[in-house]
Amino acid sequence: MMADWIAGAVVLAALFVVVWDRIQLSRTMNRLDEMLTCALDGSFSEKTFDESRLSALESRLNRYLTASDLSARNIQMQKDQISSLISDISHQTKTPVANLCLYAQLLEEQPLTPQGQNCAKAIEAQAQKLQALIEVLTKSSRLETGILLLYPEKNPLMPTVQRAAEQFQLKAKEKQIALICENIQGQAVFDPKWTEEALCNLLDNAVKYTPCGGAVKVEVRNYEMFACIRITDSGPGIPEDEQAKIFGRFYRSCGAYSKEGVGIGLYLTRQIAEKQSGYVKVESVPGKGSCFCLFLPRDHHSISSL
Repeated sequence: MMADWIAGAVVLAALFVVVWDRIQLSRTMNRLDEMLTCALDGSFSEKTFDESRLSALESRLNRYLTASDLSARNIQMQKDQISSLISDISHQTKTPVANLCLYAQLLEEQPLTPQGQNCAKAIEAQAQKLQALIEVLTKSSRLETGILLLYPEKNPLMPTVQRAAEQFQLKAKEKQIALICENIQGQAVFDPKWTEEALCNLLDNAVKYTPCGGAVKVEVRNYEMFACIRITDSGPGIPEDEQAKIFGRFYRSCGAYSKEGVGIGLYLTRQIAEKQSGYVKVESVPGKGSCFCLFLPRDHHSISSL
C-alpha cells in the first residue's frame, strides 16, 4: 500500500514538473515573440532585470539593436555625404566642360590651318567624352548608393523599345546597318525612363561593334515570369572567357580599345536591371555576333516570388 502511494506521488510530481516546464517554456516563447515583434517595430526595451538567461538575452538584444540603429544612421549619413559630393562634382564640372565644347566650336569657325582644325575637333570630341563620362558615373554612383530610386510599374514594352531604337536609327544609317524592331509587343514591370537608358546602352554597343552593312535586331519574347528584350548584332562576338567580365565597371575587352567608350555602359545596364528585379545576360559566339538579353518581370507577383 505504501509502495503504491509513493509511486503515485512520484507520478504526480513528474507530471507537475512537466506541466511547470511547459508553462515556463510557453512564457519564455511568448516573451521571445514579444521581443522580436518589438524589435521589428522599433519599440523594444528591456523588461527583465535579474540574473536569468532571459534577462541576459534581453540585454544582448538591446545592445545589438542599439548598434544596428547606430550603424543605420552612419550609413544614411555616408549616403547623404556621397549624394552631396556627387552633386558638387556634377555641378562644378558642368560649366567648364560646356565652355570647352563652346570654345572648341568657336575655334573651328576661325581661319585655322588644317592641323589647327584637327586639334579643335579633337578638343571638342574629348570634352564631349568627358561630359558623357561624368554623367554616366553620376548615374551609376547614385544607383549604387540608393540615392536614385526606380519606380517599376506594369507598362507596355513597345513605346520604350521604340524610343530607344529611334535614337540610334541615324547612327545605324550612317554605317549602313539595318536596325530592325519586330515582335516588340508585351508588358512587364519596369521604370520606363531607366529601362530606356539600359536599352540605349545595349543598342549603342550593338551599333558600335557591328561592321558596315551589318544588322541589329530588337525583339521581345514573353515567358511565364519574365519578358525578354533581345538585342542581336552581327558584330565580332565576345570570347566565352570574357562574357562574365564585360558587366564589370570599366572593363573593356582586348578588341574594344579601338572603339569609343569607357566600359561602364554594360555595368550601368546591369545595375538598372537588378534594381527592377530583372537581370541581363549575353549569348555570343566569336565571329557570329552577340545577343544581349534584358529580362524584366512580367508582373508584381513575379517580383515577390523571386
